[in-house]
Amino acid sequence: MNLIDLRMVMLLTGLMSGFMAMMFYSLKRSYPASIKGLGEWSAGLMVLFLACALASTKNILPEFLSVTCSVFLLLIGIYLNYFGTQRFFGVQPRIGRWVGVMALALLGSMWLTWIEPSYLGRLRLFITLMAVLFGFHAHLVWRRSSMRLAKILTLIAFMGMFAIFLARLVGSFLFAVGDEVLDMELRHLIFITCFSFSIFLSSTSMVLMASDRLHAELQYLATHDPLTNALTRRHMNDECMTELARCRRHGHSMALLMMDLDNFKAVNDHYGHQAGDRVLVDFVARVNALLRQPDQLGRFGGEEFVVLLPETTLAEALVVAERIRVACDATGSVPDCTVSIGVTTYEKDSDTMDALLARADAAMYRAKTKGRNRVEIG
Repeated sequence: MNLIDLRMVMLLTGLMSGFMAMMFYSLKRSYPASIKGLGEWSAGLMVLFLACALASTKNILPEFLSVTCSVFLLLIGIYLNYFGTQRFFGVQPRIGRWVGVMALALLGSMWLTWIEPSYLGRLRLFITLMAVLFGFHAHLVWRRSSMRLAKILTLIAFMGMFAIFLARLVGSFLFAVGDEVLDMELRHLIFITCFSFSIFLSSTSMVLMASDRLHAELQYLATHDPLTNALTRRHMNDECMTELARCRRHGHSMALLMMDLDNFKAVNDHYGHQAGDRVLVDFVARVNALLRQPDQLGRFGGEEFVVLLPETTLAEALVVAERIRVACDATGSVPDCTVSIGVTTYEKDSDTMDALLARADAAMYRAKTKGRNRVEIG
C-alpha cells in the first residue's frame, strides 16, 4: 500500500502555487511600484498551478495536455520566477536566449512524445533544463541579496532543487526508471515530494524578500528627504546627537556647517518652483560629491542644509566649506545659486546640540549680511 498518492501531491502543489500566486498579486497591488518582480512571481506561480493540474490528469486527458503541455508550462513557470527575481534585483533579463531554450524544449518534448516516444528522453530533457534554471536562480540570489533569513531560505530551496535535479539526472543513467510521471518507484516519489516542498519554501522566501525590501524602502523614506535624498531634519538631529555623545566620551572633534542658498526665493519667483527644485537637487549632488563617507548632509527646511563632519577640526571644516562654496559659485548654470555657510565646532563638554546649531546659524546669517556667497565662523 502506497503512503503517497502522486496525483494528490501534484494537485496540492498546484493549489499551493495558485494560493501563493494570488498572494503575490495582492502584494503587487499594495506595494510601491519601485519593488519589481512581484507580477512575474505571481504569473510564474499561476503557470505552475496550471502545470501541476494538467500533470495530475495523466491517463485521463490526452498526452498532449497531461504530458507535453504540463512539462512546458512547468518550465515556463520556473523561468517566470527566475525572471521576476532578476527584475527584483534590477538585473536586465536576457529574454531572447531563454525563449529560444523554451522553444527547443517544447519541440524536443513533442518529438519524444509522438515521433520517437521515450519517457526516459523526456525525463532527462526536463531534468536538465530545470537544473539549469534552479542553478541560475540560486547564483543570482547569492550574488545580489544580503545575508538575511529570506536569502538563506531561498538559497536552501534553489540550491537544494539544483542538487535534487542533478542527482535525478545522474540516477537516470545509473538506475532503471519507470515509464510515466505517476510512477511509484521510491526515487521518483522522493523527487516529486522534494520538488513540491521546495516550491513552497521558495515562494515563502520570496515573500520574505519582498517584505525586507518594503521595510528598507520605508526606512529610507523615513530618514531621507523625498526631493533631494538628503537626510531629514529629524534623522540629522539624531546623527548629530550620536556624534556629540562620541565626542564627549572619547574627546573627538566634530564640525557643523549650516548652509543657505542665496536669493533662492528669487529663483522660484522668476523661473518657477520646478526650476527651484532642480537647483536643490543639483546642490545636494554637488555637496555629496565633496564629502567623505562618514560625513552626513541633511535638509533642515526649504533651501537650508546642515553638514555633519565627524572628527573634523575647525581648519579642516573651513576647507570643506570653501570647497562647497566654490563648487556652487562655479556652476555657470541658469538659474544659478550661490551659498552662504556658517561653520562651528565642538568646543567643550557642556556644548549641546542646540548650542552648536545656534552658533552655526548665527555664523551663516553673518555671511548673509556681509554680502552672501561666503564662509563665516561661529
